[in-house]
Amino acid sequence: MNIYALIAAFGGGALGALLGSIPAFILTGILAVVGGILGLAGIAEPTVGNITFGSFLGPHIAFAAGVAAAAFAGNKRKTLSNANDVLTPLYSINDYTVILVGGLFGVIGFLCHYVYGAVLNFKTDLPAISVFTVLMISRLVFGKTGPVGKYTGAGKRDWLPDTKTLVNHIVLGLTVGIVVSGIAISMVNSGVSPKVMSMYPIVCFGISATSLIFLQTGFGVPVTHHITLPAAAATVMTGNIFIGVCVGIACAIAWLIAGKVINSYCDTYIDPPATVIFISMFIINAMFI
Repeated sequence: MNIYALIAAFGGGALGALLGSIPAFILTGILAVVGGILGLAGIAEPTVGNITFGSFLGPHIAFAAGVAAAAFAGNKRKTLSNANDVLTPLYSINDYTVILVGGLFGVIGFLCHYVYGAVLNFKTDLPAISVFTVLMISRLVFGKTGPVGKYTGAGKRDWLPDTKTLVNHIVLGLTVGIVVSGIAISMVNSGVSPKVMSMYPIVCFGISATSLIFLQTGFGVPVTHHITLPAAAATVMTGNIFIGVCVGIACAIAWLIAGKVINSYCDTYIDPPATVIFISMFIINAMFI
């Protein structure tokens, strides 16, 4: 374990709380695009592992800690009106304890990543499974609705999306899967080496994460990183556009179900995209590596 990276994770978590979860994640996306493109160009690029997905802006540190800090601010300190708020920079609420909690959860995120990777050797997306774990811990510590929410309405809880929403997301998965997978095959056919193509899913992830700047500014853009990353990875691994498109559709549907199961009727936020990414990448790695 890199002790300096562990120490830095406290600062990364605090930074995620200061900036807010989605703003921090947008910065992750910007750097993922830049670092991924440099990697595709064959340039040795150390920032992807150390900054973009490391203790500075790694989603399991900055994003997850920002979410956990918001849960603490909303449910315990009552200094944030909505504990599920992932858009508001918590610097604005002027509560240093919230920032310190962000730092603590940054360390927890770092340790989760270390255990899943170095100790347990999980073959999945380590930042994503660490995000899920950190946010589940946050819910159990700061929330009262339990892992899958607490339904208090009349009648039976609806665990599945309505037909119109389902069809719209099938189209979303299809179209995003087509462009991600089609470009991957085109690049391979043009002579880009398989080793270099390993950076392509990072670029796709980064484009999706960066697009959330429009969500942050109030526009209803779709969340797509749970589609682009697995679809790109599956295509690069198999060289098959149809597998990539099928993965894109499956992940788009899984996002809807994950949102219904773990993020409805809840008083803290657990990230459906991270949930879909770690499950899908576990399956993809098991099938194609």
